[in-house]
Amino acid sequence: MAMTPTSNIHPMLNIAVSAARAAGAIINRAALDIESVRISQKLANDFVTEVDQNAEKAIIETLLTAYPTHGIWAEESGQTHGNPDSDFMWIIDPLDGTTNFIHGYPVYCVSIGLAVKDKHGNLKMDQAVVYDPTRNDLFTASKGRGAYMNDRRIRVSKRIALKDCLLTTGLPFRAGDDPKPTLAILGDVMTHCVAIRRGGAAALDMAYVAAGFSDGYFETGLFPWDVAAGSLLITEAGGLVGNYSGEANFLEAKEVVCGNPKVYGQLVGVLGKYSAFTAK
Repeated sequence: MAMTPTSNIHPMLNIAVSAARAAGAIINRAALDIESVRISQKLANDFVTEVDQNAEKAIIETLLTAYPTHGIWAEESGQTHGNPDSDFMWIIDPLDGTTNFIHGYPVYCVSIGLAVKDKHGNLKMDQAVVYDPTRNDLFTASKGRGAYMNDRRIRVSKRIALKDCLLTTGLPFRAGDDPKPTLAILGDVMTHCVAIRRGGAAALDMAYVAAGFSDGYFETGLFPWDVAAGSLLITEAGGLVGNYSGEANFLEAKEVVCGNPKVYGQLVGVLGKYSAFTAK
């Protein structure tokens, strides 16, 4: 499938696409011989590989070569690169779905988002790339210009009843995580929809909601680099994204729900009582 003509997309998005493809090439080469990949454990069941680190390095090098005064917020190296006080902050997950990758389970992606400070100093998503290197699927969005998968404009699904919906989610896996609250939420939501899937790569889950492949997504325990790019894909595809109580502070709330406006509203109706931000 042909790519979106580069002349028609935002220059910063062009750079982000180049960075994502460079990272994807590193990931695809490593996937040919996963057994030789060096793996470290950050926490119990929370892994980082040399592939994460090399992919992140390639992304940062590409971005800072083009925009040396911008800031970088990356999963593996934090905010140690670029200018942390810049009005432009790139939020990067070089390999979302590392656990899937090291098991050879082909559901993972590169996520790159650009947040820009508004006049109040708040970061607002402006550019987004989610790249699936196993399928060569490229999801992109620029603020106000819509969301795309490869050369095709994408929109969230048109289903209006939660009972007809296919949803995606994630499950806790880090040391100290108590599975009981998540299982309670899962059990509750399951009674309101057709089915729930657990892919293991939050950014790709959100891209699939933007493309209408699934109708909604919800998860707790997330970080900004998990949801930054995906959130812009959702809104530019006509959807809504927020925390479980329906507020907009999802970027650092560690909980996110998204879907088309009707599905989003119904999901918030189910999930609101589980939100860390709901008044007790």
